[in-house]
Amino acid sequence: MRRLRSRAVPFAIHATLLVLLIGFIGPFFWLISTSLKLESAMFQLPPQWIPNPATLKHYALAFTDFPALHYTRNTLVVVVFSTLGTLISCSMAGYAFSRLIWPDRTLVFSLLMATMMIPGQVTMIPIYILFTKLGWIDTFLPLVVPAFFGNAFFIFLLRQFFLTVPEDLIEAARLDGAGEGRVFLQIMLPLCKPALLTVLIFTVLRSWNDFMGPLIYLTSEKNRTLALGLAHLHGVQGTEWGLLMAASMLMVLPALLLFFFCQRFFIEGIALTGTKA
Repeated sequence: MRRLRSRAVPFAIHATLLVLLIGFIGPFFWLISTSLKLESAMFQLPPQWIPNPATLKHYALAFTDFPALHYTRNTLVVVVFSTLGTLISCSMAGYAFSRLIWPDRTLVFSLLMATMMIPGQVTMIPIYILFTKLGWIDTFLPLVVPAFFGNAFFIFLLRQFFLTVPEDLIEAARLDGAGEGRVFLQIMLPLCKPALLTVLIFTVLRSWNDFMGPLIYLTSEKNRTLALGLAHLHGVQGTEWGLLMAASMLMVLPALLLFFFCQRFFIEGIALTGTKA
């Protein structure tokens, strides 16, 4: 019975993981399959999982009838500057909360953490009014500028990682005459690459997939991002499902490649963060 139990537990775990894998990968496989099908085969019953014949017509239409390259360029502008702003502001704030001594540091950090409990819907209207007064509507500024003022979750993530750096290393640098700027740039940041890469992956994926922000602040067709452009493919009179699936695949693929190549750094950053309070 003991031997049977020792074999049954791993089998149950692997069976559960296999079911979850099928549940998660099923829609993605259907997305690929539909993007390669002819219109006549998309709604067949029983469904045709493997396209026969397969066609790349919908991917060609994604670059002709659907301005995928233009929307991708707009999305990359938002992603690059949002990521840059987040890395700069959150790393500096995380260092200040972890290694600098200043009055009411704990109180300010507690207030910062409390902002994570405020729903975004509460601040949506006041922020929109602010950006309207500034004349930033239908520009990329509302999607980029807030990143340069930090993010509570990422500040917390980097602060916890900065706390794992030995204090003796920092004190030795200060005794050698290094200022806080040099300690931050030449010691802390190189040692905290896993955490910085984790923040980078989170920020890139969030900005790349962001739909609500562009929907609120971008009004003209020339400034649409890829997520917003995909929403406009779902028309009132009808939807070209093949084109929609092909364009969706073009949007999903970069995010998958980013996570695939950076997953080691992502997992390492999550595992090492929070080991010291």
